[in-house]
Amino acid sequence: MKTYENTGNKDTRSGFGAGLTELGKTNENVVALCADLTGSLKMDEFKNNHPERFFQVGIAEANMIGIAAGMTIGGKVPFTGTFANFSTGRVYDQIRQSVAYSDKNVKICASHAGITLGEDGATHQILEDIGLMKMLPGMTVINTCDFNQTKAATLAIAEHHGPVYLRFGRPKVPNFTPENQNFEIGKAVKLTDGNDVTIVATGHLVWEALEAAKALDSEGISAEVINIHTIKPLDSEAIIQSVSKTKCIVTAEEHNHLGGLGESVARVLSQHQPTPQEYVATNDTFGESGTPAQLMDKYGLNSKAIIEASKKVIKRK
Repeated sequence: MKTYENTGNKDTRSGFGAGLTELGKTNENVVALCADLTGSLKMDEFKNNHPERFFQVGIAEANMIGIAAGMTIGGKVPFTGTFANFSTGRVYDQIRQSVAYSDKNVKICASHAGITLGEDGATHQILEDIGLMKMLPGMTVINTCDFNQTKAATLAIAEHHGPVYLRFGRPKVPNFTPENQNFEIGKAVKLTDGNDVTIVATGHLVWEALEAAKALDSEGISAEVINIHTIKPLDSEAIIQSVSKTKCIVTAEEHNHLGGLGESVARVLSQHQPTPQEYVATNDTFGESGTPAQLMDKYGLNSKAIIEASKKVIKRK
C-alpha cells in the first residue's frame, strides 16, 4: 500500500498563519481581524507586515463578525481569527444574520478546535461546531489535516466568494501532504487504495486513519483512506465510488458523532448506496482537561479506535 512520510510535526494553526502571511503579500483586499488572540492564531506576521489591514477588536467576537461583514461591502476579504468555540457558539446569531443570511464574503478562521485544545478544558473545547456551521445555508465548511493543507486551504478560500468556516487546531501533528498542493474546495483526496473497507477521515484523524490502514494491511485487510477536508460541500461521488467497491465504511472525526462528518456521510449513503457504517467520534459528550494525547485516547479518537471500527464494520457486510 502507499505510505506517507511525516516531514515533521507542525501545528495546523501555523499553516493558517503562513497562508495569511502570503495572502498579505499577494492580495491587497485581504484584511485580518482578531479577538485578542493574535499570537495563538499565528497572525503576528500579517499584523507586523500590514498594520493598516489588521484590526484587533479585543474580546468582542460578536463585534468582530459584524465589522467583518461590513468590510465586505467595500470589497475587502476579511479573515476573522479566534478559538473555534468563540468563532461559532459565542457568535452564532451574528454569523447567521450578518454573514450567512446576507451571503457576505467573510472567512471565519477557527483555531483550537475539538478536544486537542487540551488542558483548557470543556469550556474552551468545542465538539459541535461543524454541525452548527454546516447547517447554515451557503456556508462552506473546511477542516484541514496538517500544516501544508491548512496553508493551501487559507490561500484557496481567499479566491472563493462566499462565507467560509475554516477549522484547524492547536497541537503539533504530522505534516505529510504535499508542500505546494492545489487545494480544491469540495474535492476529497484519496490517499490509499483498498478493497475491504473505506475509511473517510477529516482533520487530525486523517493521519490516524493512515496509521490504522498500515496496521490493517499487516493483517491482510485492505483499507481505502479518503481525506475529507471539505465537509460542506461534501464530495458525495468519491464516497459512493469507494463504498461501491468496499461495501462498508468508517468515518473518523474530532467532533461529536451527532452533526459532524459521519452524519453527512450517512445521509449520502442512505440516499444513494445503503452501506454498513461505523463512527469514530465523540459520543454526545463534552470534553475535559488533559493533554491532547490523553484526551484522544480516552475519547477513542486515534488509530486504535479506527482499526477496531474497521474490523467491526467488515463483519457487518
